[in-house]
Amino acid sequence: MEYSESIFKALREQLVLDELQSQGINNQNVLDAMLKVPRQEFVPEQEKHLAYINTALPIGYAQTISQPFIVATMTQAANLDKDSKVLEIGTGSGYQAAILGSICKEVYSIEVVEPLAKQAIQILEKLGYNNIHIRVGDGYYGWKEKAPFDAVIVTAVISKVPEPLLLQLKIGGKLIIPIGEEYGDQELFAITKTNKGYKTTYLMPVKFVPFT
Repeated sequence: MEYSESIFKALREQLVLDELQSQGINNQNVLDAMLKVPRQEFVPEQEKHLAYINTALPIGYAQTISQPFIVATMTQAANLDKDSKVLEIGTGSGYQAAILGSICKEVYSIEVVEPLAKQAIQILEKLGYNNIHIRVGDGYYGWKEKAPFDAVIVTAVISKVPEPLLLQLKIGGKLIIPIGEEYGDQELFAITKTNKGYKTTYLMPVKFVPFT
């Protein structure tokens, strides 16, 4: 069954206004972005009917598009606005980048899987985003020439925090990152850079694909 744009819009509103709000997503910038971005554009054709179920979905190459609640939680924790410059590690299909691009001034995103990066660029261009910049490469070292960032969001689990990502934060900036093992416990943290060092806040247990 093919869904019309109006059905997708109704499903999106139901997900955001009923489910996500009841789960603690209350930042208006995040809610507006989640209502705006058509998630169905970022999932494979055979998964489009599942686009507004609050779950992760496969996008090929052993990667997933994150659960909407997790995308919203990470974005809310980053505390962003229209003047923010953000680095994303792990573009995937481009959905998280689109959410960030709907809020922020500039988004820089790195994807290690070249076909996914190319696909994300096509989707984001089609949707009219001109403030999202994607490159293919290893996200561990960040995007030094575009630093410092107001936030860095990592969309894959890693066993320890990459030092280069911390160094590329502004004072007051936040690194949102899942820490743990691929088949073990994983926990999402917000690490804030201060004048005196780093302050770490635990957010929730999570399940992400491994950082590659």
